[in-house]
Amino acid sequence: MTLAERALELLRIPSVIGHEAALADFVETWARRHFPPDEVLRVGHSLVVGRLDDARPTVALVGHLDTVPENSEPNPPRIEGDRLSGLGASDMKGALAVMLALGESLPRAQLPVNLLLVFYEREEGPFLESGLGPLFDAAPQLQRVAFAIAMEPTDGAVQVGCVGSLHATVHFEGRAAHSARPWQGKNAIHEAGSLLSALAARERVAVTLEGHTFYEVLSATLAKGGRARNVVADAFEVNLNYRFAPGKSLEQAQQDVLDFVAGRARVTFTDLAPSGRLCGDNPHFLSLLARTGRPAEAKQAWTDVARLSSWGVDAVNYGPGETAQAHQRGESASVAALQVAYDVLQGLLTRGP
Repeated sequence: MTLAERALELLRIPSVIGHEAALADFVETWARRHFPPDEVLRVGHSLVVGRLDDARPTVALVGHLDTVPENSEPNPPRIEGDRLSGLGASDMKGALAVMLALGESLPRAQLPVNLLLVFYEREEGPFLESGLGPLFDAAPQLQRVAFAIAMEPTDGAVQVGCVGSLHATVHFEGRAAHSARPWQGKNAIHEAGSLLSALAARERVAVTLEGHTFYEVLSATLAKGGRARNVVADAFEVNLNYRFAPGKSLEQAQQDVLDFVAGRARVTFTDLAPSGRLCGDNPHFLSLLARTGRPAEAKQAWTDVARLSSWGVDAVNYGPGETAQAHQRGESASVAALQVAYDVLQGLLTRGP
């Protein structure tokens, strides 16, 4: 079976976040055909496949099983020329196909490293709901992994670190009144005006680490308020999403948001995800980078590199998917890129750093 055919097989198994059971069953069945029983651990709809007690340095390939929800425009799984199409083609069922192919084709006992494959559920949701946490709880040996590769879409480049992400609800309070007599009330939507103006004028902040530039950005992403067209709004809420550079703690990031709001409204933090550190001196990273033949890039997004690095695991992002296609209508990916990723990772795993 070719990589494209395997990826198409995976695309035909729906796995929208919260509904990963069928795909997890498929992966478990595959794993039990190719690995001994004691090398397959399943927790919920997440799996670790491979030896957890090997003396060799462990390299883990890490991929999430879930996709974002479908949109209203049909995108049936298919291969057309050099394009693989379907929900999750880029993010990240093409990468999962590469992981399966490596797991079943490499002579694992003869490799200079110990290969682990990590498949997990609920990556596309809130930080605390990810299936990766329960896997590490069930198998604390994972914290001894020497190098992990999050197989996120990277256009075939190695992307280092990742920006942290937090969400905060900013609550503006007013007093209701008839809209014909607004002076009798206090318009909570109008109260948000100065903050929204400051937000629109705020420039991105560049932070350079180890030669890689990350951008700290603060954006309004959701807003709601008011209860009738002829009533002055007595409440208005804005969701702020703050993306912050590696090296900044969650506490510092929260303070940045509080400083920006500057007492204009009440702030409630709703989802906190740390940034991911860089591991520029890791020999496996240097070997992977050399095999791509391309310079490393900063990861201007959040990935589980952050979660892995918080557990002390050196990790980077590398995968065949296309960043511009992730979460898009008509999502697709290059078939040729699957083979390139397979060849790069095969070289890394068979030859070592």
